[in-house]
Amino acid sequence: MDIIAVNNFGDTRDGGLAGPMGLFLIVLMCIGTVLLIRNMNKRIRRLPDSFDAGAERERVAEIARLNADLERSGDEPADSVEAGRSTKVDESAEAEVGAVSDEKRESASDNGTTGR
Repeated sequence: MDIIAVNNFGDTRDGGLAGPMGLFLIVLMCIGTVLLIRNMNKRIRRLPDSFDAGAERERVAEIARLNADLERSGDEPADSVEAGRSTKVDESAEAEVGAVSDEKRESASDNGTTGR
């Protein structure tokens, strides 16, 4: 009885490119990662050590101006959304809002700005 070795695993020459192609893709991703890291480091080095408070002051001033505009335009017609609301005020909510407003005023005075 003669036993003949049979290749049951298919033709091995078809997958001969898979190894080198995988290596090429891994090397390509490593190069891309190195380039991204270098770019991020350059951008981080360009940032200032600290940011000035001028932009923050301008933002707070803009918010205060918008709030003042809203308060001035508070004379709305009777058919507005506010007209349909209940006039009953929850005392605990009002006290909570007052406490938050006091905290904002204190923090604004600590920072040297006028807060509302």
